[in-house]
Amino acid sequence: MIKKILAIVFILTSITLSQNNNYSNYRNFHIAGGFQAGLNNGASGQLNILFSGFADDFPFSAKIAAGISFLDAGDPMAARRIFINNNTNGVPDKDGKTYNFSLDFLYRKSILGLKRNYFYVGPRHTMFTGTFNYIGGNEDFEVTSNQWGVGFGIENYFRIIPAIDLVLNLGYDYYISETLYGHDTFYSPDGQDVNPREDYNFDDADDAINQPKHQLKVLIGFSYNLR
Repeated sequence: MIKKILAIVFILTSITLSQNNNYSNYRNFHIAGGFQAGLNNGASGQLNILFSGFADDFPFSAKIAAGISFLDAGDPMAARRIFINNNTNGVPDKDGKTYNFSLDFLYRKSILGLKRNYFYVGPRHTMFTGTFNYIGGNEDFEVTSNQWGVGFGIENYFRIIPAIDLVLNLGYDYYISETLYGHDTFYSPDGQDVNPREDYNFDDADDAINQPKHQLKVLIGFSYNLR
């Protein structure tokens, strides 16, 4: 999946650069590629491409980003009861990750003396996977979900050398709770569950599994000016 994300970002960059001549009359057209790391649904890293000046009199820049985050998957004992059975054997182990995709529109507005400050807002999509393993219990399974959301924040750029900027990113993302899939069991927010265990429902599953909901984002990275 990481290779696919890198490939998508690389292809989009290549297509844009190959068409630079088409924008030769746009003196303000700008493209930059960047990398940021920090906290976003857990420890996170992302690649991004920033476009600005691509349309006459359009006041916003646009940034697309793709990355991965590592987070706590949830409560392994509760997850086992809700998605599989009431067994308690084995030593529980867990890990979680999300693949994150975003599109932001940025508006430049200086604040507190920071001249290259941008406010941004845009849609989000994340793919969550929580892996639960019970060592010695001969049992392991994954819980997954796909979620849409929205995010907003502030991003600041500080020139290091003409081609490279230091970037600080502070934001907040909200994700809509979606169906949780695990083993042969689904729990849905609308109550349309498939093969639920005992009397468990979506609220029980959602409490046990840490699919993203309200997320603060604190990232630092670099942006390289490609044009």
